[in-house]
Amino acid sequence: MQLKLNNKTILLGITGSISAYKACDLARLFVKAGACVHVVMTPSAERFVSALTFEALTRNAVLTESSESWASTLNHIDIGKACDVFVIAPATANSINKIANGFADNILLQTVLAYPKPMLIAPSANTNMIEDATTLKALNYLEEHHIEIIGSQSKLLACGDVGNGALAEPLEIFYATAKALLQEDFWTNREVIVTGGGTREKIDEVRYVSNFSSGKMANTLATALYLKGAKVSLLSTMPHHEIPNQISSIKLESAYEMKEAVLQEIHQAEQHSPKTPFIFMAAAVADFTPKSPNKGKTKKVTIGNEWNIEMKQTEDILKSIGELSLIKVGFKAEMDSANGFSNAKSLIENKNVDGVCYNLLADSSAFGTLDNSIVFITKDNTVELGRASKLELSFKILQESQKLEHNNTI
Repeated sequence: MQLKLNNKTILLGITGSISAYKACDLARLFVKAGACVHVVMTPSAERFVSALTFEALTRNAVLTESSESWASTLNHIDIGKACDVFVIAPATANSINKIANGFADNILLQTVLAYPKPMLIAPSANTNMIEDATTLKALNYLEEHHIEIIGSQSKLLACGDVGNGALAEPLEIFYATAKALLQEDFWTNREVIVTGGGTREKIDEVRYVSNFSSGKMANTLATALYLKGAKVSLLSTMPHHEIPNQISSIKLESAYEMKEAVLQEIHQAEQHSPKTPFIFMAAAVADFTPKSPNKGKTKKVTIGNEWNIEMKQTEDILKSIGELSLIKVGFKAEMDSANGFSNAKSLIENKNVDGVCYNLLADSSAFGTLDNSIVFITKDNTVELGRASKLELSFKILQESQKLEHNNTI
């Protein structure tokens, strides 16, 4: 999914770790998203990757010991003034300990000491170095002083050891940096539940009844909420690749499992959130489920030429939570151009939801696409969000959804 960071400026710090080459991929992700990227490198980092490489990737001069200039803004004081966030990736154990103790004996550490805005650090070191008591104390100190630590991975390290210390994946560092740039007070630390995908209703142990829902809208909604600072729980029947690993996700199958998970998540959200929780019901929950699923695999020789499956209606999840104290946004996909809008708006009264995202589909091929068209409906207002990528639409949906809390208190 393509995230836009236009008009954002990022300062990328690189220290002398073998994983310095991964900073090339990170810089490329930032540039692809539309951000302006400046780079500062320690002398040790230059032993692994040249400054010229990052100049080619970012189209900006790189700040090093030898390039620092007081006749321009390429110095450890001025370079940070134009940047919205400072991310150090990779950060060696040596650099982490020095930052925590206020050392400034190289160009990057001088830049850190002079930088007053949000900062993130992605450690990369041998397991024994990263888990040394001194390093752990330094990391805790930095977190207490509002520097975000992007946790390292446990895997086979370059030195041949297996354990904690590998640099986080560039995409995860990208998402954490984007969150630092995009988060808003309204969503920060707010508990939000997102449901997605089409539920699977078992006919027997190998067959099920389902629908064409891809779960992509839920994935992009969860991603947008994470980037805005929310505590997101994604309940989905579908795979959720290319979303931040920090998003809490639960894999579900049936409408019954979806309902139970929703109720449990709402209960936890009400207990832990100082702000009113939200739920975005983007899942395509089955209206009917087989009344008596068969055990094992049903053999066609025992059925004959026709298979009549008795179905029963599933419980309507949105309607069942209608009286609970959270803000509810439903999704309604229709193929009836004449009555689709009125059917979508009827959810507000019939199911006591606060807002509805209405999508008029042409046919089944509209499922699983990368873009969508949404009309955001409330009791007193209708907003055309237009056709756009699902991630772009997700941000628009969140913008409109913020107004629902105010309407709910009137």
